[in-house]
Amino acid sequence: MRKAAVGTAVVCAATACAVSVLIVRRRMRNSCRWARAEAILKELEEKCATPIGKLRQVADAMTMEMHAGLASEGGSKLKMLITYVDNLPTGDEKGLFYALDLGGTNFRVIRVQLGGKELGVIKQEAEEVSIPPHLMIGSSNELFDFIAAEVARFISSESEEFQLPTGRQRELGFTFSFPVRQTSLSSGTLIKWTKGFSIDETVGEDVVSELTKAIDRQGLDLRVAALVNDTVGTLAGGRFYDKDVVAAVILGTGTNAAYVERVHAIPKWHGLFPNSGEMVINMEWGNFRSSHLPLTDYDDSLDAESLNPGEQIFEKLVSGMYLGEILRRVLLKLAEEAFLFGDTVPPKLRIPFILRTPHMSSMHEDTSSDLHVVASKFKDVLGITGTALKTRKMVVDLCNIISSRAARLSAAGIAGILKKQGREFTLERQRTVIALDGGLFEHYTLFRKSLESTLAEILGNEVAPFVVVIHANDGSGLGAALIAASNSQYSELEVS
Repeated sequence: MRKAAVGTAVVCAATACAVSVLIVRRRMRNSCRWARAEAILKELEEKCATPIGKLRQVADAMTMEMHAGLASEGGSKLKMLITYVDNLPTGDEKGLFYALDLGGTNFRVIRVQLGGKELGVIKQEAEEVSIPPHLMIGSSNELFDFIAAEVARFISSESEEFQLPTGRQRELGFTFSFPVRQTSLSSGTLIKWTKGFSIDETVGEDVVSELTKAIDRQGLDLRVAALVNDTVGTLAGGRFYDKDVVAAVILGTGTNAAYVERVHAIPKWHGLFPNSGEMVINMEWGNFRSSHLPLTDYDDSLDAESLNPGEQIFEKLVSGMYLGEILRRVLLKLAEEAFLFGDTVPPKLRIPFILRTPHMSSMHEDTSSDLHVVASKFKDVLGITGTALKTRKMVVDLCNIISSRAARLSAAGIAGILKKQGREFTLERQRTVIALDGGLFEHYTLFRKSLESTLAEILGNEVAPFVVVIHANDGSGLGAALIAASNSQYSELEVS
């Protein structure tokens, strides 16, 4: 009996020792895994760093590329496209005007009644229409006929308060957010369809002419008075409400900027636009790149695997289409190298673009004590459950690093525009307004706050108080109607 007891005790002791060893080994393994996770986080933070000195270098590089793009076609990654918008809204415009905003799988038709400086926008109505998938790959006639038919239906439903004076033709601004080589205010040839459209026969054709022919087939008495992109529309919408607006930036799924350039500052324009004091330039700044941009291996791999490698580098760093994808790539590395979510990589984490920027913003702005929003997004989007609180905290840190870099670089780009305009460090203080629009800026609160505080940091205490950032909500559609109004064939009759 005594021997049996001793044997039992020995077995128990050995078992306890083995269990203790397993526990120690598990703790050591978990400790090593967490150390690797923290190392990955620290490396990302260092590679994404945007100290004020680097941001000023980015701003200077943006200014230099703007000069180069204006000096010669193809002289810069920035397109610096002449928009032929040299007559921006003043607020005096009166009358009924329309806009057609085509930028993707949906389009909007808008009508707006303007009442001059005293009444401003009296009334505005809009309707959104989805484009049937087969028309996105069909013929140009079919697509434009469908659009024109919807415009006709929209106009036919308007009430008496929107009736035009007898003998007056309706006028429309056309927001067309596809690559176009503009040849006048109301004409431009399509370079290529994007966003899922594939209508080869239209490439190289004047899109305004195509739309006008479709409008005529509907029997509409409607003139397309202006062709603009969404950023130019946002600038026009901002200028209508505030005469000090000098630039506009879109920060949404994609990103772009437009600004007001002085015609007399560009020698080659003197003969082209002798009667113009200013000209709106569509920068296409998503294609900006510089050696000063803080790129990481995640950015390089995303670019290499994209549909346009080597292009739109700035957009891939700052726009809403890509921020969630950058986060997914970091999380995948953490899963593969630090086993952050267990011994196997969650399958959904390998799916490109499954994690979208709205998911990221929700997690970043989670203020709950247990970060339950983070846990919920991981479960619903990635199928990952049982995450530890410290893991969720690390995810919030990752969101902050990625979004802060994007916001701070966006601010540097804006500072570059202001410097090109001579407004960044000028001794003569003047109120300067930047109109911003897009879902990323509108809905991602921490991104917006970071952009605004960074711009003030770059500009410094003396200049920053004179620079105002405003949210120009729905600027692209309203702006197109306003450009049509400011360039109306009846403008001499509409001055208040």
